[in-house]
Amino acid sequence: MKILRIISALLPLAPICATAEITADSIYANHMVLQQGQSIPICGSCDSTGKVTVYFNGNEVTGTVNEGRWHAVLPPMQANAKGQPLTIMQDGCTQVIDDVLVGEVWIASGQSNMLWRLNQTGDTNSLREPANANFRFYHSQPQVHTSPGAYREREKNLLNSNNMYKGGWHCNTPQTRPTMSAVGYYFGRELQKHLGIPVAVIHASLGGSEMMAWMPPAMLDAKYPECNTEKWLDSKYMSAWVRGRARQNIGQDLNAPHPYKPAYLFRTGIAPWSKFPVAGVIWYQGESDAEIQDMEQNYKLLSDLITGWRTELGKAELPFLQVELPRINDRSALRAYWPEFRTVQRRAANEIPGVYALTTIDLGSRNSDVHPPRKLEVGTRLADLAAAAVYGKSVPASGPSVSKVEPQGDSIRLHYNHADGLKTTNGAAPVGFEISADGKTYHAATARIDGNTVVLSAPGVQAPRYARYAWLTYMEPNLVNSAGLPAVPYSPAAR
Repeated sequence: MKILRIISALLPLAPICATAEITADSIYANHMVLQQGQSIPICGSCDSTGKVTVYFNGNEVTGTVNEGRWHAVLPPMQANAKGQPLTIMQDGCTQVIDDVLVGEVWIASGQSNMLWRLNQTGDTNSLREPANANFRFYHSQPQVHTSPGAYREREKNLLNSNNMYKGGWHCNTPQTRPTMSAVGYYFGRELQKHLGIPVAVIHASLGGSEMMAWMPPAMLDAKYPECNTEKWLDSKYMSAWVRGRARQNIGQDLNAPHPYKPAYLFRTGIAPWSKFPVAGVIWYQGESDAEIQDMEQNYKLLSDLITGWRTELGKAELPFLQVELPRINDRSALRAYWPEFRTVQRRAANEIPGVYALTTIDLGSRNSDVHPPRKLEVGTRLADLAAAAVYGKSVPASGPSVSKVEPQGDSIRLHYNHADGLKTTNGAAPVGFEISADGKTYHAATARIDGNTVVLSAPGVQAPRYARYAWLTYMEPNLVNSAGLPAVPYSPAAR
């Protein structure tokens, strides 16, 4: 072991070979973080057929070479906050990747609310805070957006060549963080505080993107083959908004590349990481799909997306943390089915192991802006949820959630989990509740808190058996627990 340490110390000084070349794939770069506790594949290209050796963190492993590609696997390692070189050698040629840590690595993806940059939040304190080498990120910057208007040759060429994203590994500094996803940044920063070890966030998202654009190709071929044709934009899985925006960009040429084409964003933004072990995914998406009223379809898409990502990323129950759609003060048809889509998200959390939904009903816009300004709370709550649900930390991570519905004559009692200190933020009665006798016609209910329960009644509703909460596109919720976390939207369909 002493000899190996001496070799590792000397290897960065080895000359780069002038007659041949060995390189790691671009995702393996200076300042990266490797996932602790899992075997780590490292791969790349080479000109020789000679033996490849990889040195890192006291390990020496031999790789395989096949048709100009090499592949090696590092063994599982414990978290390590000391930056070390990862050295790759073949026939006297050397590539050194500097300042590599071992810790927890997460993927952040979705649409524009995940893409929203830190420097768009107005949070000057976070922009100026000191550097933190134990929180790092890989920001994939979209090279093509879907702004109104026809694509020029530049956009077409980038899309045709699959050069949708450009990115790299960065330490968290005031110079590197401004363009990072705000939600991804806050999540990683707070999770690193919870865990006390290195944390990294790999970010790839795009504004307006629907679920089908993030569907893995294998899942697309298996379950949605009709979407893998030139008629993709006429598919029932594309909302009116997605259709309209895509047609503005590509006109009638449905063979033209477009970011919203099924599987395109997965292929360009996520597939490059398919062999790179990660701890989990945070996902902020749904605004584009919620326009479609068919919630069984949306649930199928969401569950297939999660299953497909888990298959491609090599972990059957990879934690998948969703941000539930918040409120929005917009009565247009575009936002009409947000309550239903929250139910889809909550149902996925209730039915699929390792899937979670984060309530943000109190953080949305008070106007029609689809980009709520309070990204700090979203990222922080995601970090708390990960700390509690994935890492077993004792952290408040959920607002009151309905555990039991108990009819009581002309009233109905809702029992809650996570309800210690159940109260309202303004001292008034809880708002946003409805009850029904038949599960079809709902009536606004009067609510009162009784311990860790809420009792509901409504004039003219005899023997109510069903209840729902926050079944509104916009509301001002006031029911919280002692941690100040808002009550979780509820409907019978979400159970």
